[in-house]
Parts: sequence; C-alpha cells; structure tokens
Amino acid sequence: MKNILYLILLFSVFNLYSQNNLSNRKIPSDTKVITNHSTTILGNKVNYSAQIGTQPIWDSSGEVMATLHYTYYKRTDIDDNTNRPLVFSFNGGPGSASIWMHMGYTGPYNLVIDDEGYPVQPYGYKSNPYSILDVADIVFVNPINIGYSRILKSMTKKEAADKFFGVNQDIEYLAEWISTFVTRSSRWKSPKYLVGESYGGLRVMGLAHELQQNQWLYLNGVVLVSPADYELRYESGGIILPTVDFPYFTATAWYHNKLNDNLQKMSLDEVIKISSDFAFNELLPSLAKGGSIDNDKKNKIAKKIETLTSIKYNEVIKNNLIISTSFFWKELLRDEGFTIGRLDSRYKGIDSKDSGNYPEYSPEISAWDHAFTPAINSYIKEVLNFETDVKYNTWARGDLSVRPWNSDDIRIRRNFREAIAENPFLNVLTQSGYYDGATTFSAAQYTIQQVDPSGKLKDRFTFKGYESGHMMYLRREDLKKSNQDLREFILKTITTNKSAKY
Repeated sequence: MKNILYLILLFSVFNLYSQNNLSNRKIPSDTKVITNHSTTILGNKVNYSAQIGTQPIWDSSGEVMATLHYTYYKRTDIDDNTNRPLVFSFNGGPGSASIWMHMGYTGPYNLVIDDEGYPVQPYGYKSNPYSILDVADIVFVNPINIGYSRILKSMTKKEAADKFFGVNQDIEYLAEWISTFVTRSSRWKSPKYLVGESYGGLRVMGLAHELQQNQWLYLNGVVLVSPADYELRYESGGIILPTVDFPYFTATAWYHNKLNDNLQKMSLDEVIKISSDFAFNELLPSLAKGGSIDNDKKNKIAKKIETLTSIKYNEVIKNNLIISTSFFWKELLRDEGFTIGRLDSRYKGIDSKDSGNYPEYSPEISAWDHAFTPAINSYIKEVLNFETDVKYNTWARGDLSVRPWNSDDIRIRRNFREAIAENPFLNVLTQSGYYDGATTFSAAQYTIQQVDPSGKLKDRFTFKGYESGHMMYLRREDLKKSNQDLREFILKTITTNKSAKY
C-alpha cells in the first residue's frame, strides 16, 4: 500500500513538474520584470531601471495574435522624465534580434571584446561607459520570431507571411506596437527617435512615415546604422550598385595595405575621395555605355580600377569592369591564402581551397554569433532576472524563419522624404563603417541623396563614418565616437520653443 501511495505521489509531482515545464516553453503574451541598477557613463553615475517583457499584438477583433519581446531602460535619478528623449532600437536581417546594438552599442552593458572589436574568451559582458542612457531612455525591440517574440495565434505559414513577413507588413504592425508602448509608458510628450541597423535602417525609414500617417506619432530623429536599401537593386539596369560600392573596395584595399605606395601614404579620407570621384565621374559613364565602349577607354578604366582596388587588370576585363562584392571578398587576399569578411572586411577567413569566386563562409558572423549569444542569454537571466525556457532566437531560422520576405510595392525613399518634409522637427543621422561590404558607407550616402533629390532638405541630414565594419561600434574607439555622435545628435534635435513651420 505504501508503495502504491509513493508511486501516486511521485506521479503527481512529475505531472505537476511536466505541466509547469510545458507552460515555461510558452512565452506569455503580456508580462514584464523590472529591476533597478546603477552604472557610470562618461564618468558620471547614472541610476536606471530595466524593464524586460512582452507586449501583445492584436488582430482587428481584439484577439492576441502575437507578442513582441522588448527591453526598456529608463533613467530613474531625475525628477521628471516627461520630456526626456525616448529611443526605439531595431536590428535588421530581416530576422535578426536586437542583440547586436543592445549588447554592442547603446545599452548599459556590452560584449567582452578586445579594443579592435574581436570577441575574446571567456565570453561575457561588461558595463558600457559610453551608453547614451545618460541622455535618453532606450527600448530594444525584437520583431516576430526573434528574441522571445512569437506568433501565438494558430495560423498557416501564408497567413503569418501576409501579416508579418514583408517590408510593408513589418512596418505596419511595428508602428502600432510602438504607439501602444508609448501610451502604456506615458511617453507621448517625449521627443522620440528610431535607430535601425542594416535592414533595420530600411525599417525605421518606413516607420517614420507610417507612424506619422496612421499613428499620429511624430519623431525628432531617425538614425540609420549601416542601412540597407532594397531600391538599389533595381536602379539603372544594375550599374548603380557596383558604382556606389566602389569606394568601399578602395577603403578595404587601403586597410589591408594592397594599394600602391602613393595611395597607401594618403589618409583614408583622401583615398576615399579619389575613389568616389572616379566611381561617379568615370566608372559610371563607362558602365552605362555597356558593350559600345571603345577598347582604349575600357582598358584605361580597367587599369584605374586595378590601381584603386588591387584587383588584377585581367580579372577586371573578364568581368566587364564590374567587381562584385563577393568576388572582392575572395580575391583581395587570395595571394595570402585568406578571404575577407562581408560585414566587416577587417576579418580574415580560411577557405578549403583558394580558387573560386566567393568565400565559403563569413568569418565575422562566425566570430560574433559564438560570442553574442552566450552573452545575451547570461545577461537576461543574471542581470535582468527574466526566466523562461523559450529559446532566445538570435536569428529567425528553421520553423521560425521569416523568409521569404515580401518586398513588393515598396516606396521607402519616397515615403521617408515625405515624412521629413511634413515634419520640420525630423532630422536624420547616418552612421557607417568604411569596411562594411554588405551595406557600404558609399551606398548609404547615395541612398540619402536619393531620398532628397531636390537638395532642399540636405541640412537635416548628417553622415558619420568610422574605421571599422557593419557593427562599427564593436571597435572601442568607434564605440566611444559613435555613441558620442548619437548623443550630440539627440541633444541637438530636442527642440524647445520652436514653431513647426518653414
């Protein structure tokens, strides 16, 4: 009898544990955990609260469809934060978590890395002495299927794609989520900013317009960190992209000491100017001629390309004067037995064979993944006290993939210009690394020029370049500089006693 009672008791305990364990595998649609902290930023003590949780997304009938995971940092040692700036921060992908800027750039903690931004073991995190938390509160947002964000309502893959997985879909549901967050947090009076990295740059350009048009929420600033631009793919028969990317080739070749002595003796800014002038004044007109270009001109341009990139003349000729980024990553250090990184071309990789036209892997992504993911998982549990058995998705892959991503019917540039024109208080800061080969600094500059083709709004745009890659903030000198640039941008664009008029 005792054995039977013991078995019943054991079964009950196991069943209770199983039910609790099962419930922990589902993220709550609406929850938060708040902790209080203190840090030092630019030598000054800053007290703040950290709120980590989830906030629902509802359908038209009021049923919860999904929930988004966020982390909200708010300074607590000031008397009144009603008019304190509020920053919403997004990474890209699409399908990439906010981990990168959260643990690498503006948050109160960042990754343990060396001064050049390379991860070191043991993996971990440390306080960030340059965080912008001294001047602004920050919300790091994870869109659907990344971080702990999940779809909760049963729906087919197509239904999910139609609602969430596309340029316009993403912008629409995120705008409503932001508006709800602002209301819940009583932050409507705050100057508001969006920061977006990579695809996140495209996202926040679109959000600026959507927030104004359909949520009646107006911004003071949009910050584009290494921004992507889908519209570049289709311009002028494909000759614009290799033109605007060209200065990146020169900058990267300069970094790896592959240019001739005269160019190597110059500063990075000087060689970039020479390369940019050539790209737009000589290369672009030559590419526009296609097969009608005469041989003497073609040979002259090919030799100039070799000088400015170190890619051999014969390879340039064989590729009709167009160097693809993937070929450049494979070719630049081929004679040394290395490839270079896509997102940060300071990184070197080793392929199984030296032949081929593109690298087998991206060495920088491999380095970042195995350092950032342990850090964020440890930080969320140990510092923010958030407990869940749901997996933190650094990337949306497998069953939770956001691909294919719908990019039909997009008008990002046009809508962004409209948002800026309609809002005299809206300013734009672009931040790019010179050694980013995925979303090049020169392409970012070109995008902004096309957002405002009239030039009438050019005083509202600021560009800052850094001697690192896509995540320029990983290099310590650029972490300090980029945060300070962002800090100054925010302080400069907080308007007081100024009328909304031209």
